[in-house]
Amino acid sequence: MSGLSSISQLLPMGILLFSWIFFMPLCSSFFGMHVALVSGECLSDGRVCLEDEMLLLLQLKSTLKFNADASNKLVSWNQSADCCSWGGVTWDATGHVVALDLSSEFISDGFYSSSSIFSLQYLQSLNLANNTFFSSEIPSGFDKLGNLTYLNLSKAGFSGQIPIEISRLTRLVTIDISSFNDLFGTPAPKLEQPNLRMLVQNLKELRELHLDGVDISAQGKEWCQALSSSVPNLRVLSLSRCFLSGPIDSSLVKLRSLSVVHLNYNNFTAPVPDFLANFSNLTSLSLSFCRLYGTFPENIFQVPALQILDLSNNQLLWGALPEFPQGGSLRTLVLSDTKFSGHMPDSIGKLEMLSWIELARCNFSGPIPSSIANLTRLLYLDLSSNGFTGSIPSFRSSKNLTHINLSRNYFTGQIISHHWEGFLNLLNLDLHQNLLHGDLPLSLFSHPSLQKIQLNQNQFSGQLNEFSVVSSFVLEVLDLSSNNLQGSIPLSVFDLRALRVLELSFNNVSGTLELSKFQELGNLTTLSLSHNKLSINVDSFNSSFSKSPHFTTLKLASCNLKRFPDLRNNSKFLGYLDLSQNQIQGEIPHWIWMIGNSFLVHLNLSHNLLVDLQEPFPNLPPYLFTLDLHSNLLRGRIPTPPQFSSYVDYSNNSFISSIPEDIGSYISYVIFFSLSKNNISGIIPESICNATNVQVLDLSDNALSGEIPSCLIENEALAVLNLRRNMFSGTISGNFPGNCILHTLDLNGNLLEGTIPESVANCKELEVLNLGNNRIDDKFPCWLKNMSSLRVLVLRANRFHGPIGCPNSNSTWPMLQIVDLAYNNFSGKLPAKGFLTWKAMMASEDEVQSKLNHIQFKILEFSELYYQDAVTVTSKGQEMELVKVLTLFTSIDFSSNKFEGQIPEEMGNFISLYVLNLSGNGFTGQIPSSMGQLRQLESLDLSRNHLSGKIPTELVSLTFLSVLDLSFNQLVGAIPSGNQFQTFSEASFQVNKGLCGQPLNVNCEEDTPPPTFDDRHSASRMEIKWEYIAPEIGFVTGLGIVIWPLVFCRRWRQCYYKRVDRILSRILHHQDQRASGGRRAHRIRRRRM
Repeated sequence: MSGLSSISQLLPMGILLFSWIFFMPLCSSFFGMHVALVSGECLSDGRVCLEDEMLLLLQLKSTLKFNADASNKLVSWNQSADCCSWGGVTWDATGHVVALDLSSEFISDGFYSSSSIFSLQYLQSLNLANNTFFSSEIPSGFDKLGNLTYLNLSKAGFSGQIPIEISRLTRLVTIDISSFNDLFGTPAPKLEQPNLRMLVQNLKELRELHLDGVDISAQGKEWCQALSSSVPNLRVLSLSRCFLSGPIDSSLVKLRSLSVVHLNYNNFTAPVPDFLANFSNLTSLSLSFCRLYGTFPENIFQVPALQILDLSNNQLLWGALPEFPQGGSLRTLVLSDTKFSGHMPDSIGKLEMLSWIELARCNFSGPIPSSIANLTRLLYLDLSSNGFTGSIPSFRSSKNLTHINLSRNYFTGQIISHHWEGFLNLLNLDLHQNLLHGDLPLSLFSHPSLQKIQLNQNQFSGQLNEFSVVSSFVLEVLDLSSNNLQGSIPLSVFDLRALRVLELSFNNVSGTLELSKFQELGNLTTLSLSHNKLSINVDSFNSSFSKSPHFTTLKLASCNLKRFPDLRNNSKFLGYLDLSQNQIQGEIPHWIWMIGNSFLVHLNLSHNLLVDLQEPFPNLPPYLFTLDLHSNLLRGRIPTPPQFSSYVDYSNNSFISSIPEDIGSYISYVIFFSLSKNNISGIIPESICNATNVQVLDLSDNALSGEIPSCLIENEALAVLNLRRNMFSGTISGNFPGNCILHTLDLNGNLLEGTIPESVANCKELEVLNLGNNRIDDKFPCWLKNMSSLRVLVLRANRFHGPIGCPNSNSTWPMLQIVDLAYNNFSGKLPAKGFLTWKAMMASEDEVQSKLNHIQFKILEFSELYYQDAVTVTSKGQEMELVKVLTLFTSIDFSSNKFEGQIPEEMGNFISLYVLNLSGNGFTGQIPSSMGQLRQLESLDLSRNHLSGKIPTELVSLTFLSVLDLSFNQLVGAIPSGNQFQTFSEASFQVNKGLCGQPLNVNCEEDTPPPTFDDRHSASRMEIKWEYIAPEIGFVTGLGIVIWPLVFCRRWRQCYYKRVDRILSRILHHQDQRASGGRRAHRIRRRRM
């Protein structure tokens, strides 16, 4: 662009200069003409500045409003100064102004249609870029500048309609009206009347069109055809952030000279067109943030002239890297935040010009090819957040690298220290969140240029040893957190005088350390020592020390602190303070609310021994977004939350007051609010309805009473509502909104009556519904069947009645893992076919482990804060609270109802079930043999039913079974033996008149031997070897009365052998039983570990 502009200016200037030197003297001699200038000033090369044009410029200066202190050009325009020194002005040979550059002059006003600038009729180039004409419209006098070939009004703050007069500048070669207004929330320039077609219809000479940030709002065919029909010689097309829509029309292929195409931040919502590969001159293609989808055409990679390719932030765009040819032109490759996948080809090493690779947050996998070491021009490499594996390769030839980011992958092995020698320009090395192990490469800390080292979230181990410091004022960021490092903090760290960030949290670093030691690092702003084995002494910390660091982040959680560090004098910038899980006693000092000059945003004092807030109690900092005081001994009234807080946790304390009447006005911005596990009484005030942004509200385990405000039910923002274990009464009033986003609704343990509102069905994302231990009188809520995300359903101990089958429902509960309907009046048969849809209970152990997680709700999209659901279940005869409900735990409790009929065989499909309780019902028939498939089962209770028949021998294969109760039924026959059954007490089988065998003291009849099961030799009963019995018989060979029946009486002989066989079986079986019990105990212990 600059080359063309220079040529276009130099040619006419040279011709004019030639004419001036030779033609004017001839006219004077031969024609007697007298030629005189209009009082101008001579330039050094013989040219002059015409006085009238000088006056026009001075007039322009007087009308423009600009910052004289920041100006470099306009301030030099002075009538007393030589015109050749006027900044930004180019004169031609005749003294006319042909180019005017007033870019970056901080001009804010004074550019109107009447401006004297439009009287400079010889003007060919006008540049007003990078000024501050905020909300000013582009004036309409441009049609007077008919000689303009270059017009640049970019980033100058102009807004409003682009005037039609610009379309009459038929000689324009370059036009740039790019704007950043849309990024700063101010009105952007727009093309409505004229639209894009009208703007360019006369600009046949146009080579470059830059309209980034201009509101064009045109469909694909409209803007593509407008360009292809009017500007056939266009080379540069830059229309980013122009509200264009797609798809990109094929008419654009007519612009065969296109070399630069930048269309970022438009809403094309279409595939990338193949025809882009037909632009043989294409050097730069940028289509980031365009909502492109489908598969990227591989042949675009093969365009020989292509130097820059940016497809980033198109999350639905798929593709793979091709095989690259030798000597390709590609210099910049940016594919971040796409679905590109596959391996990085070895041929990438052939791209000798490649200097920038950015493939972050894609789906690439496999090792990085060793050929990447051939990229000698490589400056920037970001492969973070992929699935790359293997060891980190050597970049031995890429000595110009400044930035390496390989974080969030699966790299293994150790870091080889000598691989990083000679990288004199390397500034940033980020290898965090991989699987790297071994000792830390201490030589990195002595690197002469490295400013930032991030090795956190790996598996580095060993001692933190001393290291040499080559330059004390280079390394600024050192993050070694979340590893397995041991030993004390090396004294070498305190020689890193430029250090701003030191992260050592979540290691095994030990020792006693004075906090005052860190005052030697005067530039330190972030210090994180949390969750180690350190004991931090804060007694000698002197906040008034002149060179003391000004912390912005201080994390000292679990550091055995006994008192608050004195941060009063050096905390004016402190925004993040974590002193949780220490042993700090007494009151919270009032000065802590004033640190950070009232801009403290995060304060965590949880898990201490704090008892009160020191008086006088000031207003909390308004921008304290996170306030966590849970798990202390705080008492008295509830502190008023900060005005703009988003996370407030006062749970697990001893607050005894009621909730303040005006609480709603203080939590109007709160997203998480918890008062659980206190002694709070009274009602929920109506002002809670003002908390329209709250997503998690936990008031559980208090003594609150009254009715639940209907506005909580109707709140459209609530994702978790936990009012468990209070004394709320009345009905569940209000309607759940149509756009309900509830994940958890827990009202367990109150005095609620009435029915369940059917509007709960609007909550399509509901995972936990816990209404147990109330007085709800209703039928089974079949309309819940539409909730495919439901994981936990607890209706325990209410007054529900009727059958639980839903014959007219085709919906499923594929995620359901905990069902508790115990202690109600449900009746009828169990819905066998309905059980076939409970897929989560049918998953194999491998499937469950691969998806292992907790039932939880992420509070903020970009935070690490989660709300953990807690559910009380009855297992092994005892109630237990699952504070973190794993997705692998499955439980069914239908006990103490009026169910009848047979237990469905389909229950044998629940192979991942841990707890099954069907006790206290009216089930009849036999125990299904399919229950032997429930290999994960730990607790089985079928007691107090009317079950009959024999106990299936298949139950003996349940090797994890630790609780079994089959009592109070009508079972008959011998109790199976082997494995777990040898350990159960008599109580597991009592009151079954037909049962016999161990552990009952009832011997079975001789003709009904107990069924046995031994997983070592289960194919047949014990075979008796006759040669072992023969000596026994020989003993009585002389006794004729015995010999004769044995030899000659078949009936006598069979009876004798049967008796001997039974004696030996019992002896040998008792030995196997003890061995089996030992194996079972070993399995149980191993499983619990």
